[in-house]
Amino acid sequence: MGVFTFVCRSSSNEWSAKQISDGNIEASASSTFELQRKLVQSALSADSSGAVQSSFSYVTPSSAVFQVVIGGSAGGAFFGGGGGGAVAAPAGGATAAAEAPAAEEKKKEEEPESDDDMGFSLFD
Repeated sequence: MGVFTFVCRSSSNEWSAKQISDGNIEASASSTFELQRKLVQSALSADSSGAVQSSFSYVTPSSAVFQVVIGGSAGGAFFGGGGGGAVAAPAGGATAAAEAPAAEEKKKEEEPESDDDMGFSLFD
């Protein structure tokens, strides 16, 4: 699974992005949409091991953070932001198997409390 995180900045009607931490991917474009497409393609050329998920989030009107996640399970992961991205589920039952324990925990937490413990009832 590859995670690519970029810092994006706008200057003079052009957006530029630079990968943070161990990477050297850079791109620039006239719009955020074009920039995202270029960065996803660059990330795919570095790691094409599975599903692609992306997130674009403005920090200020002239700066943003863009993240591309390649591979791994597409179900249940959320990286925030208002950007769109292509999400494809991996082959096999890995996603369903990972979600089963979470569903069991949720059922346990949702058990209603009894009014008997409080000494009064809402409808008395």
